[in-house]
Amino acid sequence: MLDIQQTAFWGEDAFRMPKYEVTVYNREVRQRVEDGGHHKHFTDDWADFRYIEISAANEDQARARLADRYPAKQGFVIDSIVEQESSKFE
Repeated sequence: MLDIQQTAFWGEDAFRMPKYEVTVYNREVRQRVEDGGHHKHFTDDWADFRYIEISAANEDQARARLADRYPAKQGFVIDSIVEQESSKFE
């Protein structure tokens, strides 16, 4: 539960988690497409980078959350994770 006194003291921004931009692709799909074929479960566009935005307390938490959604054992590769600068307009 959010403590109203903490919110007043620290401001609303103190409780926002950083946002990360992540690039993900599927290694198996990329290989199949390069060989002229198709993956039996995933569409060909997984051969290219997909840009995903995720909020997390830190980079490790972002990586863990993405690993659950895009498991390496299914060929997914988390290529990069970059913390986004917070906007004054959000």
